[in-house]
Amino acid sequence: MESTGTVAELVRRQWGDHRPAVKHGPTVLTHHQVVEGAARRAALLADLLPAGSEPHLGVLLDNTPEFPLWLSAAALAGAAVAGINPTRRGPELARDILHTEARVLITERAHLPLLAGLELPGVRVLVTGTEAYAELLTPYAGARPGDAVVAPVSRDSRMLLYFTSGSTGAPKAAICTQGRLAAAGQSLAGHFGVRPADVHYICMPMFHGNAVLADWAPALAAGAAVALRPRFSASGFLDDVRAYGATYFTYVGRAVQYLLATPERPDDRDHPLRLGFGTEAGAVDAARFRKRFGVELVEGYGSSEGGAALQRTPGTPPGAIGRAAPADDLAVVDPETGEERPSARFDAGGRLLNGDEAIGELVNRGQTPFEGYWRNPEADAERGRRGWYWTGDLFYRDPDGFLYFAGRTDDRLRVDGENLAAAMIENILARWDAAAAVAVHAVPDPVTGDQVMAALALREGQAFDPAAFAAFLRAQPDLGTKMAPRFVRIVEEMPVTATNKVHRVALRREGFRCPDPVWWDPAGEREYVPLDGEGLTGLLARYAEHGTRPPGG
Repeated sequence: MESTGTVAELVRRQWGDHRPAVKHGPTVLTHHQVVEGAARRAALLADLLPAGSEPHLGVLLDNTPEFPLWLSAAALAGAAVAGINPTRRGPELARDILHTEARVLITERAHLPLLAGLELPGVRVLVTGTEAYAELLTPYAGARPGDAVVAPVSRDSRMLLYFTSGSTGAPKAAICTQGRLAAAGQSLAGHFGVRPADVHYICMPMFHGNAVLADWAPALAAGAAVALRPRFSASGFLDDVRAYGATYFTYVGRAVQYLLATPERPDDRDHPLRLGFGTEAGAVDAARFRKRFGVELVEGYGSSEGGAALQRTPGTPPGAIGRAAPADDLAVVDPETGEERPSARFDAGGRLLNGDEAIGELVNRGQTPFEGYWRNPEADAERGRRGWYWTGDLFYRDPDGFLYFAGRTDDRLRVDGENLAAAMIENILARWDAAAAVAVHAVPDPVTGDQVMAALALREGQAFDPAAFAAFLRAQPDLGTKMAPRFVRIVEEMPVTATNKVHRVALRREGFRCPDPVWWDPAGEREYVPLDGEGLTGLLARYAEHGTRPPGG
């Protein structure tokens, strides 16, 4: 595959290609039609953006054909797309739009209620699918790629401003240039052998970096098609894959668990899908997915901002993500001192023996592709302390240099003086056959430190059996003495963010004082009983006695 320096070049070379490029329900656009539509939108954008303004537009859309059309238009015009999260509301939503300095906002009728009453000075709102929108585009019917630009196009041109989903504070808009996006697309297309005949199924939201960098960009680079699902649906997944002839998809968060929780069917392997690429599926669920659907899930790791990346390679041990590339200088360090952590040690059952000293934050001490945040020097400085790139993710490294994901830095628990990682406990609990989805988080101990709380979504037809759960825990050779959950919350459906990641902030905020049934192990002996009114009263009295604050309430 010929290397190309910008996304604009990748778009332009599809001109004259009349194979399918975008599929969405009954709508099918060819590559040539996409480039034509992008050229028209680029010309419209050039006329709408005020002179002297930043070349930015906001896109508040579900996964519809307009999203890749405007991505392509921005590339041709030298503009940047700010993906706007439709789960944000009120002042927070307005803040996201205004922070990116977008003077044009592309949306659809379904999202107009979100904008009602918001003060968006200087922002021109275009509503797709309306007569007014069609009339705006009509004068540009003959536009060709390159006819209109709002800023010079180069590898350094801003292409994306995509918000990272941090657990605290306002989301930060990470910058991605045309050069980085084009390189990411071409690298993944080469790594996975993407062919022009492939169809990439995009069911993750396109306002997030995962869907654009790991799904749309490699399809564009290879001249493949994309099939769009407005929003992820576990029940509609296989039907879509078959209808569109999809061969590749990306996932994040708990999407794989929800797919596994759907009722099994005799035709689960009757589909063209050959590969899934994403993060946080876990070794257990990846094996279940492969056994049930016959599809390999390739776990990768990449910080949203592009500062560090790992990919699984042949010979990677179970549970590991992979090794750092030879050119990268990735290290696992103490977040406070910056000193490198010792290698991990395991017992015969695979249990991590020295997690307290081996787990640390993954940093890139060499050159990184991180291009900064938009108008946020404080966040830039925090991310680049000591001249390194700090990922905000916990890892540990085995003696052979393989890296294992252990969660986010704010997913760390300290139980009886021992540091634990939520992701490690989740990987163990995910083996329980009754569990469809698992999330582990800390709740404050009445005296000091944390206690472990697990939220479980059960498979259809299952009820929580405390004795069976306790027996399962006792049978796990790698479950450390401090890892067993003190509290177990049974949820009908795991709360997730708009990017299908577990909404840990909500879980931590509610703790054991939540609307769902909670079981607990009062004596720490893996004997679970319901946390009823009497038990809750006694537990809260312990917090009051020690002057500590319980979660929730």
